[in-house]
Amino acid sequence: MFTDLPLDELRRYRPALPEPPGFDAFWHRTLDEARAHDLAPRFTPLNDGLTQLHVDDLDFAGFGGHRIRGWFLRPRAAAGPLPCVVQYLGYGGGRMFPHDWLLWPSAGYATLVMDTRGQSGPNRPGETPDPVGIAHPGVPGKLTQGLLDPDTYYYRRLITDAVRAVEVAHGHPAVDAARIVVAGGSQGGGLALAVTGLVPGLAGALIDVPFLTHVRRALDVTDQGPYGELARYFAGQRDHVDTALRTLDHFDGLNFAVRATAPALFGTALRDEVVPPSTGFAAHHHYAGEKQLEVWRFNAHESGGGAQRTAEVRFLRKLFGG
Repeated sequence: MFTDLPLDELRRYRPALPEPPGFDAFWHRTLDEARAHDLAPRFTPLNDGLTQLHVDDLDFAGFGGHRIRGWFLRPRAAAGPLPCVVQYLGYGGGRMFPHDWLLWPSAGYATLVMDTRGQSGPNRPGETPDPVGIAHPGVPGKLTQGLLDPDTYYYRRLITDAVRAVEVAHGHPAVDAARIVVAGGSQGGGLALAVTGLVPGLAGALIDVPFLTHVRRALDVTDQGPYGELARYFAGQRDHVDTALRTLDHFDGLNFAVRATAPALFGTALRDEVVPPSTGFAAHHHYAGEKQLEVWRFNAHESGGGAQRTAEVRFLRKLFGG
């Protein structure tokens, strides 16, 4: 069944922004602190049998100078500096294996896949720890880690890592720094949205069912997936709800959307119980750059799946030519 507002209301849905005082200053300070650490990217060639690609095992300094793992792939046959897709990952999984990321190299683009600190799963393994300890108790998962202070919140570290990944791509000699695109779905879509609001000069963004966006609305209409972690936390930590919501406002995708300038392709699905479609429509409506939206009426959190990827390939072909 449809999980949210009717489609005609979604097309008009433009809620107020949850912007906290000092939002820009908070993020300027956060990124300045991260940039005090040498980015120090290391690209280690990997011979894994993918004969048509150059594959590097990547690590670089993210938030706090912590080493973040990833992959860097590019087609052997392509000449000259290439467009690059910086790929962010969904919730609860890691960078997986190089052969899981063949789409963008097959389309002729370099691809930087950023591992997600502290997240991994049996079918989506990761290799990046999160060395930051959290004093205040939360619930299992990442959404409540450090939630009572923006400075200690988990997503401060993760979004900073995502910005630093773009800086790694920007500095690689095989990448055309003027043609860098950020991409992801769900948590990865939320990271891509955040980075578009923090990094000027991106060529584009692929933002599919973006998570951690219009969070206050999501908490009212779903307790599925990661948002359920917040609901369970608030059920026991009743005195901390207002403080936690103020923290979440510093990471809400709507506040990044109004600062974004890169052309973007969004995706949303009307039967999505994990990322309610009203939250994706709100991000699209507030997005300040050129934008398109694919709406999948009969799909859930998988969004358009392969059809969304096809739309993304077409979007980048139009963006870059060819």
